[in-house]
Amino acid sequence: MSNLLEEKKRAVRPRDAATLILLRQLRGKTCVLMGLRHGKHKFLPDQWVFPGGRVDRADGYAYAATELRPHVAKHLSISASQHRARALAMTAVRETFEETGLIFGKRLTKIPKKPSPIWAPFYNVGYAPILDGLEYVYRAVTPPVRPIRYNARFFLADGSKLHGKLEGDGELLNLCWLPISKAIDLPTAPIQKIVLEELPGMLNEEGKIRRPQRVPLRIMRHGKRRIEYE
Repeated sequence: MSNLLEEKKRAVRPRDAATLILLRQLRGKTCVLMGLRHGKHKFLPDQWVFPGGRVDRADGYAYAATELRPHVAKHLSISASQHRARALAMTAVRETFEETGLIFGKRLTKIPKKPSPIWAPFYNVGYAPILDGLEYVYRAVTPPVRPIRYNARFFLADGSKLHGKLEGDGELLNLCWLPISKAIDLPTAPIQKIVLEELPGMLNEEGKIRRPQRVPLRIMRHGKRRIEYE
């Protein structure tokens, strides 16, 4: 009991974050977009990851061309308010643009007035996010013993719908599309490997993304790792 109390006392509160897993068919294989985090990063240095990052306050208010589909918003709202659920999806799209240069969106008829500085670069290239193209597929909370913790939501989308050129801001190196089987063998965080291993089951026979009936949650409770569902 004392160990559990000590763990709870020193645990850092996890910060909301979002990740976007992008898939596309290349030479008959399903490939996933990943990049290598710089060795100087405090969190997951020298690890291969999907693009993503922390939620910014502006993400909840930024303009989107389309909104989340009802079933996606419903699953997200189990652990977040409707406003926060939307913010998480917007974060995934924004972080992907910043880290990879790729745009998950549609053409704007006009640029929104006075966009926040964090969203202005996205709109300035002439696009707005399309949230109805996202599927919510996984959530993971970093264990309490870690000094840096995230409450991360994983979104999945069709990479063939992207715009732009693959070139990020330098946060992720060696950006590339990799067959899922090869991506699994890369140096990566346990949760990334778990999600990679589950990706084939998220697709149908034609390689199209399935609509999940429930969303797995990987979390530690009372000192034990658990898989729950949302």
